[in-house]
Amino acid sequence: MTKITLGKAINAGLRAAMEKDPKVVVMGEDIGKLGGVFRVTEGLQKDFGEDRVIDTPLAESGIIGTAVGLALRGYRPVCEIQFDGFVFPAYDQIINQVAKMHYRSMGKITMPIVIRIPYGGGIGAVEHHSESPETLFAHVPGLKVISCGDPVDAYWMIQQAITSDDPIVFFEPKRRYHEKAELDESVPPMPLHKAKVLREGTDATLLCYGPMVKTCLQAAEAAVEDGRNLEVIDLRTIAPFDLATIFASVKKTRRAVVVHEAPYSFGPGSEIAARVTEECFYHLEAPVLRITGYDTPYPPSRMEDDYLPDLDRVLDGVDKVMGY
Repeated sequence: MTKITLGKAINAGLRAAMEKDPKVVVMGEDIGKLGGVFRVTEGLQKDFGEDRVIDTPLAESGIIGTAVGLALRGYRPVCEIQFDGFVFPAYDQIINQVAKMHYRSMGKITMPIVIRIPYGGGIGAVEHHSESPETLFAHVPGLKVISCGDPVDAYWMIQQAITSDDPIVFFEPKRRYHEKAELDESVPPMPLHKAKVLREGTDATLLCYGPMVKTCLQAAEAAVEDGRNLEVIDLRTIAPFDLATIFASVKKTRRAVVVHEAPYSFGPGSEIAARVTEECFYHLEAPVLRITGYDTPYPPSRMEDDYLPDLDRVLDGVDKVMGY
């Protein structure tokens, strides 16, 4: 058993995938000699060579377009987008090629591409470095969208994503890169698209993913002082949602609060609220509430603490659903 950070867990997962399959190639800006902005790919180029760990030009559209060509030739490319806000030059390639090629070819062609995107706020960064654009990808048929919330999931989920024949956008919560956890490789991983019940509860369900997992666990611990027993679920996959786990929890607790950094309107929380209302209407004691970022561009770093959901905002949401 090893104690490992989330960033190092992704590195170890990439290394394991590359050792198992010579067709796995990693590519992105400054990922080779530098090891990436966050050093997530540190040491990989030294061990696997420049042909498999490729420092690309600063051209996100070119990175993804090249990955499409590699996938067509049987490779499994893993693309790193340096920051969340840098992905948009590649959006055309992702939406019109990566997401649609399998459907367009009537199943004859697969796109086993993983697109890694460090995302979210909390690191005091400048513009275009702290966004949460997961909804823009989750809306697109043909793409799967996942986000790890702890080092153990980071280690296993990156390997599972690489072995999948579906294109996967892998969102990494950058402010959690240095969070540590014990990794026991003898314990088999969960299925990739299965939500995880992190804490059993009876009074309300907190639904979260990525950077908000730690926040919701802290809120659940704090709520004990008020005599409240909250269930916490890490969704792990944003598209497709594990609706069975969500519905089972909400039918038990009869209340739900969805927490994410993405903006309030049209975010993942909106879809969850709609689906829970459709399926669990007669079980609900209160409306499904959303605790999210605001419907504004991401603010300057000195204001991000006011923008991001925190423990107090989550507990306020719990107070509201408990008060109905």
